[in-house]
Amino acid sequence: MAGDALIELRGVNKHYGKLHVLRDIDLTVGRGEVVVVIGPSGSGKSTLCRAINRLETVESGSIKLDGRPLPEEGRALAQLRAEVGMVFQSFNLFAHKTVLANVMLAPVKVRKQKKDEAARHARELLDRVGLASQADKYPAQLSGGQQQRVAIARALAMDPKALLFDEPTSALDPEMINEVLEVMRRLARDGMTMVVVTHEMGFARSAANRVVFMDDGRIVEDRTPEEFFTAPRSERAKDFLSKILKH
Repeated sequence: MAGDALIELRGVNKHYGKLHVLRDIDLTVGRGEVVVVIGPSGSGKSTLCRAINRLETVESGSIKLDGRPLPEEGRALAQLRAEVGMVFQSFNLFAHKTVLANVMLAPVKVRKQKKDEAARHARELLDRVGLASQADKYPAQLSGGQQQRVAIARALAMDPKALLFDEPTSALDPEMINEVLEVMRRLARDGMTMVVVTHEMGFARSAANRVVFMDDGRIVEDRTPEEFFTAPRSERAKDFLSKILKH
């Protein structure tokens, strides 16, 4: 498995002032694996996710993507971000561009793809997330769930090696959450390497190969969903699960 590691973090530490948000993080994500990161608020989940494509810098330790250390800055970093797609809580779509133009933008600008080729690919991706008919609309004309699915199509447009999701459904109304999770489940089935920070335990159970439970900046457990949900080892995880699974 380590031979086919796509994402590797070793001894990663990060502070915000006095707050130690990532403590000696070791994590390996294999090619085609879906790793779901869960834990209480403030446990470092989002920081971990954002460190993987260097939206957050780290103070010590190493992060490798596909066997190569993360570049510090400049063109190499832009290239890395093209290889690791990111989907955020807020959809971050360009309001003045159509849905199709949003999905086409990066391949044309970063990959120097021809416009007609980028448009064709973008339409295929919109079809894949169930939004082929919305290509000519503007983001404001779509529901939150539809906008997030456009954001996923946009991340896929760069043909990334991995996708990072930072609480992709937490800004959505409950009835929209499932349509986004369904697209993510399909990506998982298609073999996309994914790191997903989420509060959606059903998704963690059904789509993850591994569940990583964080607390206080540390990885406390890293196990299969079956093991984690049925027999958590740590008191912290038991406590966390008893609180959320009661609802």
